[in-house]
Amino acid sequence: MKTVLFLPLLQLPSGHHRAAEALAEGLRSIDRTVKCEKIELLSSRLGAKEQWISRLYLRCIRHAPKAYSAVYHRFVLRPKRKPSAFPPYEWLFAGHLKQIIDSLKPALIICTHAFPSYLLDFLKQRGDIDVPIVNVYTDYFVHNLWGKTAIDVHFIGHPAMKTTLLETGVPSERIVVTGIPVHPVFTAPPPAPLPVRSRYTGLICGGSLGLGGWEQLLRKIAPNDPVDYFVLCGTNEQLYERLRKKNHPRLLPLRYITSPKAMSALYDEVDFVLTKPGGVTLSECLRKRKPAFIYAMLPGQEEMNFRLLCNDGLIFDFRHWRSLPSLSEAIVSVLRSPALARCLARVDEYHRALSATDPALALYERFLAAVPADQAPQRFLEILGENVP
Repeated sequence: MKTVLFLPLLQLPSGHHRAAEALAEGLRSIDRTVKCEKIELLSSRLGAKEQWISRLYLRCIRHAPKAYSAVYHRFVLRPKRKPSAFPPYEWLFAGHLKQIIDSLKPALIICTHAFPSYLLDFLKQRGDIDVPIVNVYTDYFVHNLWGKTAIDVHFIGHPAMKTTLLETGVPSERIVVTGIPVHPVFTAPPPAPLPVRSRYTGLICGGSLGLGGWEQLLRKIAPNDPVDYFVLCGTNEQLYERLRKKNHPRLLPLRYITSPKAMSALYDEVDFVLTKPGGVTLSECLRKRKPAFIYAMLPGQEEMNFRLLCNDGLIFDFRHWRSLPSLSEAIVSVLRSPALARCLARVDEYHRALSATDPALALYERFLAAVPADQAPQRFLEILGENVP
């Protein structure tokens, strides 16, 4: 039995966990003998203190978004940031991470967050570990905290990310344009235009934590609205109870959905998604060919996701919703306009630029299948196909 170690960060429900779980399920569907272990580094090292860090993060993005954005741009996106600038992280976590690896003896390590990737890159360059490491990026850009030098493979969400990695010295054959991984149940529908209809159904997402400018947004939806909405409240139980008690005829609140199958079925029921630009949520929308209208964003990574995908014509900028007399009528007008066809055409173009091989299958073939060691690298290049020059 071979073990695959997944390393997200923080125990908050997030895209880091969803991408890890999607790949784990994909690997298990290929080979049930593969053992998938997911360890959150902060809680395993700091115990309950991880919850304090999570709460601090939430307070920052809720109450000081501009300050958080400024810090993020300065310390995460700033060009030529050197790993040596973060010795406290190495002192606190590198030894602990090595102990985990020595104990589990994984055949493969998959990082869905930059922090574990940075530490593993440090350990591998120092010669403390010799395990294949894969970066799985859960946003649509590459920042400076991701490990790069000793990372074996990079699974990226957008072709533009390849240019960034190449500029940092990553060999082309180590980069695979997979898209951000989503669960295998998220099957893609055949390309087809959205039919014009008298009523539409939408999905409002605030992220898994239920964050967003909800109250003002929902007040824009009248009882005689031309759109029926599912409202994903995430883990925000107070919001769910408030909406349930209001019994609004056009709003159906939903708690956090843990089942990928149920979430995929929900996407199939709706005509569009009103959301923030979280990487995995947008990847799900792209896979299901659901028009995504961005009404707000968290500081930092969501700002970067929005900028790239909006410039590519893959999503709609809907941040001006506060000035609209009718939220739904503005969305319906887009759904009935040529702009929708242009957007869906760009979505199809985006998918054509991705590797034709499922990410989990690529991982299995390269690192876990019973392929002779001297043949494995060449076999991996063959299944990546168009991603290799």
